[in-house]
Amino acid sequence: MSLTSLGLTDEQEGLYRHLLRRRPGSEDLAGVGGATLAELRALGLVDDTLTAVPPAAAVDLLVRRRLEQTQRQLTELSLAWDVLTELSEEHRSGRPVKLVEHLVDGTAVTNRMRALLADEPGEFMHLKERAYYSQNGYELSLFTRLLARGLRSRTLFSTRALQDPDQGPYARSQHALGDLHRVTIEPIRHLAVVNRSVAFVQADLTDPQAGALQIRQPGVVATLADVFDGMWGRARDLDDVPLSPIEQQVLHALTRYGTDEAAARSVNVSVRKFRAHVADIMAHLGADTRFQAALLAKERGWL
Repeated sequence: MSLTSLGLTDEQEGLYRHLLRRRPGSEDLAGVGGATLAELRALGLVDDTLTAVPPAAAVDLLVRRRLEQTQRQLTELSLAWDVLTELSEEHRSGRPVKLVEHLVDGTAVTNRMRALLADEPGEFMHLKERAYYSQNGYELSLFTRLLARGLRSRTLFSTRALQDPDQGPYARSQHALGDLHRVTIEPIRHLAVVNRSVAFVQADLTDPQAGALQIRQPGVVATLADVFDGMWGRARDLDDVPLSPIEQQVLHALTRYGTDEAAARSVNVSVRKFRAHVADIMAHLGADTRFQAALLAKERGWL
């Protein structure tokens, strides 16, 4: 077997074999090999005394070098799949496509996600701070139609958002329509993944108005989808979210006192605030009456 299969030239292999056979002091090497000798020294096959390294060491060096070269070539070849993704999308959409594209504002991001889902309502993952933002009825009706077409949607938002009384009811209404909602106590970075092929992340974490990056690089998108799946698995269903400390106090006071005035005094809040907390608890439990709320709370072990 020739060492040329491991990357040496005929000249390099011939000189290495010559030096391997040479005995110390047997000949003067001044002027022998020239550039080829320098190349062998650079490869580590000849030491500073112009002595050839043992065959086992030489082959090991050459094999490692060849493996590194092969790995670099495989990496370059794998980029062809990224090009294929880009070309396929250009063929589908009829416009130039970039693997990473900056969309300058929220409207552009919404329109791009809407277009992708309209073409293929497959799967949508959304990670955000709040379940509900100001959305017009037209946008909500469009999303509802996508759900009706078979879109599988999951939305994960921060538990802190439930302090806003509008968040819980909205999340439950969307959950009932098929956009599954859960809450998490983990730190939130806005993320959307469409059909596990396109991801959207904030362009600048310090500036919410800086738009988003649309990412089509398959490895990055797959990683972001895995991050979402992991957080979803650790998150809690809306009905499993515990009451806040004040809500727990209000719930206990509701069952112990005969009037709202007495119950409100026991937890040091106004009657108006007490009744607002009661309404939140009822919405949380899905109860229509206070009596029903007490029964549901007892079933969950809250009383």
